[in-house]
Amino acid sequence: MPQSTGFKSHDHAGCVMTALRVADEACVARGLRMTPVRRRVLEILLEAHTAMGAYDVLDRLAGEGLGDKPPVAYRALAFLVEQGFVHRIERLNAFVACAHPGDAHAPAFLICRGCGSVAEDAAGDVMARSAEAAGFLIEQRVVEIEGLCPECRP
Repeated sequence: MPQSTGFKSHDHAGCVMTALRVADEACVARGLRMTPVRRRVLEILLEAHTAMGAYDVLDRLAGEGLGDKPPVAYRALAFLVEQGFVHRIERLNAFVACAHPGDAHAPAFLICRGCGSVAEDAAGDVMARSAEAAGFLIEQRVVEIEGLCPECRP
């Protein structure tokens, strides 16, 4: 049954399976280990399809007997962010599974101030072209846009 990812319906089960497969394949290709805790953290974020704080993730891990100390969640999240499987939403101090796993992209996040849902979109090449013209090398880009989703708009 389709669920909403951000603001559009999609095949949620297929989305989760694809993201996990892409992450597993990327780890093998990069010579990295997808530990059970890392995989479960990614699954938790994929299942939620919403931004979650590290302590929310930790509560789920603790409930499943996978660890109850903050470093457990933070180490797994750091690995997943570093590998591009998860993004950190600065404004919410939260994490969200990447909506475009395996694609090189600069994400932009549309954050609904009504319901808190988050949609991931591409930031586009406009900033990259502008920076390049100025001789500036972009090392990190965080684009977070706040507004109202279709469900919360008047």
